[in-house]
Amino acid sequence: MHQVHYFLALRDELHFPRAANRCGVAQPSLTRAIKMLEKEFGGELFERERRNIRLSELGRAVAPFLEKLSWCEQSAKRKAADFNSSQSQRNVEASLQM
Repeated sequence: MHQVHYFLALRDELHFPRAANRCGVAQPSLTRAIKMLEKEFGGELFERERRNIRLSELGRAVAPFLEKLSWCEQSAKRKAADFNSSQSQRNVEASLQM
């Protein structure tokens, strides 16, 4: 999931140092993660020219899917937090009834 978050940050920032800062990682870590993701997808996700970076055609094609993955992860975390909160409440209620 880190690679997905790094991709989305870089897509938004179009600047490696700012994207790394936004993700709370060093730039080389973000760069390695993006390269691993590109290897996994079989092509460049970003076109890099000197100080200019932009989403490649492949990057534009997979971006909606990676956004959805990020959304699903956040939803699953919220659901787990709600579940754990309700479990804790039930445990408290059960111990009060004893």
